[in-house]
Amino acid sequence: MDDGVRLKGGTMSDICDRFGETVRHLREAQHWSQEFLAEQASLNRSYVGEIERGAVVPSLVTLQKLAHALGMHTSDLLAFCEQIRATSALAA
Repeated sequence: MDDGVRLKGGTMSDICDRFGETVRHLREAQHWSQEFLAEQASLNRSYVGEIERGAVVPSLVTLQKLAHALGMHTSDLLAFCEQIRATSALAA
């Protein structure tokens, strides 16, 4: 992943890491395995792991699948990700 791309709020890698942390947090809050989330979202389990590690840039379709599987709107999933960014910035 190209870490050099600067975006408002951090690099592409920072955003992918935060999104992955968000997905992991929400999955674990439901006491779900990666495999169960993958099944609910019609994704491959290893791909869910890559998302959680921030190793891939998920598409908008994948974002929507994950949000739906987690029982939330796509915008709510992104908002939760932004809350994690804001919390991390305050802690730094």
